Amino acid sequence: MSNGTPASGPLTAKPANRSKDATVSSVVEASSPVQGPNNIVAPTEMLGSQAIVRTLEELGVKDVFGLPGGAIMPTYDSLMDSTKINHILVRHEQGSGHAAQGYAMVTGEVGVCIATSGPGATNLVTAIADAHMDSVPMVAITGQVHSAFIGSDAFQEADIVGITMPITKHSFLVTKAEDIPRMLASAFYIASTGRPGPVLVDITKDAQQSKMMFSWPPKIDLPGYKTVVRGHNKQVREAAKLIAASKRPVFYVGGGVVKGHASAELKEFAELVGAPVVTTLQARGAFPDSHDLHVGMPGMHGSVSAVTALQQSDLLITLGARFDDRVTGVLHTFAPNAKVIHADIDPAEISKNRTADIPIVGSVKEIIPELTEACRARFAEEGAPDLTDWWSTIGRLRETYPIGFTPTQDGLSAPQHVIQRIGELTGPEAVYVAGVGQHQMWAAQFIKYERPHAWLNSGGLGTMGYSVPAAMGAKVGNPDRVVWAIDGDGCFQMTNQELATCVINNIPIKVAIINNSSLGMVRQWQTLFYDSRYSNTDLNTGHGTARVPDFVKLADAYGCVGLRCERDEDIDATIKQALEINDRPVIIDFVVSRDSMVWPMVPSGVSNDQIQIARGMTPEWEEED
Repeated sequence: MSNGTPASGPLTAKPANRSKDATVSSVVEASSPVQGPNNIVAPTEMLGSQAIVRTLEELGVKDVFGLPGGAIMPTYDSLMDSTKINHILVRHEQGSGHAAQGYAMVTGEVGVCIATSGPGATNLVTAIADAHMDSVPMVAITGQVHSAFIGSDAFQEADIVGITMPITKHSFLVTKAEDIPRMLASAFYIASTGRPGPVLVDITKDAQQSKMMFSWPPKIDLPGYKTVVRGHNKQVREAAKLIAASKRPVFYVGGGVVKGHASAELKEFAELVGAPVVTTLQARGAFPDSHDLHVGMPGMHGSVSAVTALQQSDLLITLGARFDDRVTGVLHTFAPNAKVIHADIDPAEISKNRTADIPIVGSVKEIIPELTEACRARFAEEGAPDLTDWWSTIGRLRETYPIGFTPTQDGLSAPQHVIQRIGELTGPEAVYVAGVGQHQMWAAQFIKYERPHAWLNSGGLGTMGYSVPAAMGAKVGNPDRVVWAIDGDGCFQMTNQELATCVINNIPIKVAIINNSSLGMVRQWQTLFYDSRYSNTDLNTGHGTARVPDFVKLADAYGCVGLRCERDEDIDATIKQALEINDRPVIIDFVVSRDSMVWPMVPSGVSNDQIQIARGMTPEWEEED
């Protein structure tokens, strides 16, 4: 096959910088809708399966995660001949999907996963839904039965296009070999532009086995797919007018700022306005935790200062956030006196949950500088808003109600302390990947995030089992960074088979199992709202139990280093030992108290004004608050 020659003129595009030390902000969007180096390849006869591999190569794909099976076997046969694509064989298709997510989150590139038809494809559904909820650019390639057999209930047939339509940006069914380059290139373009998200490409076995003429680049024609990048000038000016007139503004920053690679732009804008900044669960690291303007994470388990700042604000400067229920609480009680500026790449999100007074559709990377310049011009005419009284209120809240925890009553380690020390001993240059539940909230609260793309978690879907495979993908994408999977003993047991993938492929992640021997968040709710009736939440993995499984023995069986830490005085030494091991995965069984709870907390179904700092305890509000 021809290696191709670089294109000239309008097809030339700067490829993404994927050096080991590259940051996602270095990724440059191509001028052509076709991604990759945009080589020109003269027509060459090949099989459809070879065209799949060649297309991935021309798109610039370096790493893929997958598991072969009958309907995708022709493609796997062709994949053996590729010298440009590193394929990582997972142990379960869900793992390949989460790995592709983790890879995409730290590199800014489209993550790629591959599976066969039927159960192989349906095993991807959870990861696809997760990527859809959290706006992660991912392309899932699945094999499908012969096109003549579709609809006949053939062996391992499933309508994966129909199944995934509600949870993808688009799903393609490819039945002709000649359509493969165009549809795959279209899938990458759709996944990575506008609001990022997953795209499925289902390719029949006969399309893979048929001959076709491959040429590059293909022509992409998506007449119904348009993205708006720049904000409307009038709306930007009106937003600046509102900001200049506000007395209690708050920057409500969502995950769109991370996905839009707009953290530097946000910092400049926030410092100009001087208003408090809150970063949602998906936006942790979009604005440095150490910055004086940062007042915490909002939401059900957010800080008192962040939750109250939103509640008492008169203006929400909403950037790449979607007013989801975990942030707003009871929607009609959320920030009741605030006007709303809402900037988002997805027009469907604006005014979906909360009506925007100033809607601005476009990329936050473009809109934030536009807002900055508009505010700078208005402030030059009228002066910047005086936020002295507002900061007095916020400062009192930060000082009185910091995020903290109390010693345990059973003599076991506090999980918050374990996670805090992991962050402090490892530092902000690492990548931290959480599962779902109490440990996820503690990891968001007690690790300090100073840069974007350092924090990965399943926010929208709340997928148990996300952490280990997503950390694996993140380590492949950022091999020179320390990658921690902070997991629960429940989450870990859902996808820990990917430790085999990590060992075989030399992917030395570090896994901290926060082992409270229970489904911790469910148990917390059972304690608070179900009279401590612990129905089916005991996992028998921790202190004083049968320890099934024994995580240290499990680590050893997989060829990992297995450590156990049961005492406070051993926490630092154990973490340091893990940090010194870089030739294989390290699994640490941190045995912690099962009675520790996540605080603060806004109980479900109530206003954010009723935030609790401990069981039955609410903040004492001063009158001016």
